[in-house]
Amino acid sequence: MATQTQFVGWPTFDELKEMFKEHFIMERREDGVVLVRMHTKGESQLWSMELHDAIGKMWRLLGTDRETECIIFTGTGDNWISVFEDESWAPERTDPAGTRYDHMFIDGRRMLISMIQDVEVPTIGALVGRGGHAELALMCDICIMAEDSVISDPHYVYGIVPGDGIHSCLLELMGTRRAVYAMFMNEMMDAETCLKYGLVSEVVPREKLIDRAYEIADVIMAQNRTIRRLTTQVVRRPWKQRIVDDLDMTFGTEMFGDFCNTKMYHSDLDSRDIYQAAYDEKVLGKK
Repeated sequence: MATQTQFVGWPTFDELKEMFKEHFIMERREDGVVLVRMHTKGESQLWSMELHDAIGKMWRLLGTDRETECIIFTGTGDNWISVFEDESWAPERTDPAGTRYDHMFIDGRRMLISMIQDVEVPTIGALVGRGGHAELALMCDICIMAEDSVISDPHYVYGIVPGDGIHSCLLELMGTRRAVYAMFMNEMMDAETCLKYGLVSEVVPREKLIDRAYEIADVIMAQNRTIRRLTTQVVRRPWKQRIVDDLDMTFGTEMFGDFCNTKMYHSDLDSRDIYQAAYDEKVLGKK
């Protein structure tokens, strides 16, 4: 005898690929391992309100898909998050309250909450390039980093309270003393420093980064499906607690600080020069 109702269907993977194609290039193997790569028109990702919004939606939909079994998250090109799209953030000037609430506080929190709370499968961050918002990779269950990458939490140097996520990673993974120094001093951390501080799991040559991510995925996928999914929820508990204890309050504090600093607008930010200087000095040996 048939039941009187049906399960509500999720979008298929092909539908998700199409839905998010402006922001992510997605590839899925037959075993359910998915590679998600941020991009803007095939090049390095620009930090826009549109991408900011899409990240949380992507994690929620892809992370609950029954045919997805492991997610590798990475970026494109030499920049991680260091170039802001001015036009995208321009509404902060004309509608600061609406923009900072709907597009910063809500989207920014959901970007991480969805990644931690809504994803049932193991995640692997493959951090490539230079820039901020490294929490997008660091908060994955395993994180590997290209050997020529450089990251930091640049909020304070720009007159912004560090409270929207990367600070959580530093406090959780590095410990309070190192994290506070890194936030106040805008410490530029190359890959070896990140490994020493416990921010990443491995340092890998850039050209081997994705291959290594797939090798790690193969080890994870060798285990029973239910066991690997349940293990994911066990190892993710510290992040869930960190979000509960930390994120809402600190993100709200950051937004309050933005209103107090009347000269600060995200459309003015461009941290390429900061990271390029760090890259030239630390990686290439130039002064």
